[in-house]
Amino acid sequence: MPGFRVGLVTPGSIADAAWNSGAYQGLGMIRDSLQVAVSHVEARTPAEQEEALRAYATRGYALVFGHGFEFQGAAERVSSQFPSTVFIVTSGERVAGNVSPLIFRLHEASYLAGIVAGGMTRTGIVGFIGGIELPPIRLAEEAWVAGARSVNPRVTARSTYLNTFDDVAAGREAALALLRAGADMFHHNADQAALGMFQSVRESAGGYLFGANLDQSALAPERVFGSAVIDLPRAFLAVAREVRAGSFTPRVESFGLKSGVIRYDANPALESRLSDSLRQRLRQARDSIVASDTAVAP
Repeated sequence: MPGFRVGLVTPGSIADAAWNSGAYQGLGMIRDSLQVAVSHVEARTPAEQEEALRAYATRGYALVFGHGFEFQGAAERVSSQFPSTVFIVTSGERVAGNVSPLIFRLHEASYLAGIVAGGMTRTGIVGFIGGIELPPIRLAEEAWVAGARSVNPRVTARSTYLNTFDDVAAGREAALALLRAGADMFHHNADQAALGMFQSVRESAGGYLFGANLDQSALAPERVFGSAVIDLPRAFLAVAREVRAGSFTPRVESFGLKSGVIRYDANPALESRLSDSLRQRLRQARDSIVASDTAVAP
């Protein structure tokens, strides 16, 4: 397809080492693998997000990613005026014309992270920090708690929602409050704000962490047991290949552990801390989730 171009609109900084960073890596993979022109813009408010989608479509971009659940309505409004542009909403809700969602069942990996947390906690208290209380984030929190309680039914779960994905200081203060409340295992879905959580827990006497969206073990190598990972580059490239070839059809594309796009990546540096029985429990839970998934792995 001549002049094929791909745009990406993120709701936050691509330096978050998480959700937005992974999307930007995906855009880079599209550029390098398909040798096509790409562009990125950050848009934080709903009005800015809709305008950014519209600007790409007006300029004739063939494929535009709105990176987050919050882009669904804006993509639907813009797409009705630009039927030749494919709009992909990550963590979206539904197909609407030329708008399609990529749904990432990150909660399946967060459940596995919770199993490790439930087996490793000493205080019996696990903490979760969310950015904005969107449905996919709430689902990840619930799965994290369920995983922990599957190992230790007496686990107490505490959570904080920051109403922001960007405020690192707010993430730090929320983590400090949870540490004071006795939490010693932490998970998140807070993007850049979570960097404050990593700082607080890294400096604590006995807290441990579980990353989200990317493998975040490098942020605190001696404190991160593992990460619930979305392989955004793999998913983005698969869509771009179809759109470029003209074979893409609007549909709901849902990725779980079976697909390989969703993973729980253990930190090898701390793997030996887990008992044999806990590692076995983790494997069994993963195998059970994969076996129950009737979708065809790509």
